[in-house]
Amino acid sequence: MRYVGTASRGIRLPVVTRGADVIKIISESIINASESKRDGFTIRDRDIVGVTESLVARSQGNYVTLTDISDDVAEKFPSGDVAVIAPILSRNRFHQLLRGMANGIKGRVHIMLTYPSDEVGNQLIEPMNYYLNSSKLSGECFDEKEFYEIFGEYKHPFTGVDYIQLYKSTDPQRISVHFSNNPLSALKFTKQALVASIHARRIHRDILERGGAEKVVTMDQICSSPARGGAGFNPDYGLLGSNYTNDESVKLFPRGCGEFVKKLQRELLSRTGKKLEVLVYGDGAFKDPACGIWELADPVVSPGYTDGLNGMPKEIKFKYVADNAGEIDAAKAVEEAIRAKDSLGRFEHSTLGTTPRRLTDLIGSLCDLTSGSGDKGTPVVYIQGYFDNYLDD
Repeated sequence: MRYVGTASRGIRLPVVTRGADVIKIISESIINASESKRDGFTIRDRDIVGVTESLVARSQGNYVTLTDISDDVAEKFPSGDVAVIAPILSRNRFHQLLRGMANGIKGRVHIMLTYPSDEVGNQLIEPMNYYLNSSKLSGECFDEKEFYEIFGEYKHPFTGVDYIQLYKSTDPQRISVHFSNNPLSALKFTKQALVASIHARRIHRDILERGGAEKVVTMDQICSSPARGGAGFNPDYGLLGSNYTNDESVKLFPRGCGEFVKKLQRELLSRTGKKLEVLVYGDGAFKDPACGIWELADPVVSPGYTDGLNGMPKEIKFKYVADNAGEIDAAKAVEEAIRAKDSLGRFEHSTLGTTPRRLTDLIGSLCDLTSGSGDKGTPVVYIQGYFDNYLDD
């Protein structure tokens, strides 16, 4: 009798640097782990290998300097004031980018912060304070002076940072901070906009363009080209998904992930005789229940995955079937439902509660939770039994 279903393992790798043959390193590390007397396991068809985006980007040397960012922004906005729309509140995800952007903008920089929190749930105003005092606001768009008069100073509960002051300190003479949940508010100050939102970037761009903006650039259009003296770039995401490296540079989201996962899949098939599924993963798509922050500050959970990870799971709601077996033996009812699930519609009772999420979002989140972002040293995650059900032995 089988006692274990899905299992997720973090695979330790040596420290990987620019130019490393990560395909070889990952393959050998997985095989070594499987053959280990202490931690061994059997490699099977349809096992899943998750590779963190940071590992791939580092091996590619996909970095840009703040000067690279400044030069690209200056090319896109050769003159005038620019509004920076809906950035998230983050030192490692945005403050560094703002330093580069501000240096490339010739006129004033109008930062438009959303409230009471940013796009991924970082609070700008303590919730009770907001609900008790928001009626005192003069309108949906207000300035820094009104913010502090009504809400007072607020420091992020995890970082202890007042992000209004942090962002303004980048260039106090040229940066103004405003607050609005409507991107069109930016047009009161300038007709040029740099959309800094992540998941809402397309609708923000459309709203601004239809509302009369003369020039709108999204962050996925900055550092999206290789024509900058050998600097890093990402043709799909630009600066989206970038992260702090040091005070003068950031690491971009990896590029070419579609080809990378296929190459790793072929290498593992050649070495093991098994066809594994592979994905590159970044932030998981989950929300912390304690702080209310949505972890997904990357543009997607997975920028590249093999064909077997496309689509959504087809599952029954195990507990629903067991709870409603009636006169039928519960185990038999579950077995019958599983065998019939391919013929069930999305809204059948047996599938209720199985939210239609994409496989890559689910698996990428599992990988992110397994590897973490600290010092575990497991940038590769090996998952077994993910596609199995209760009847599989």
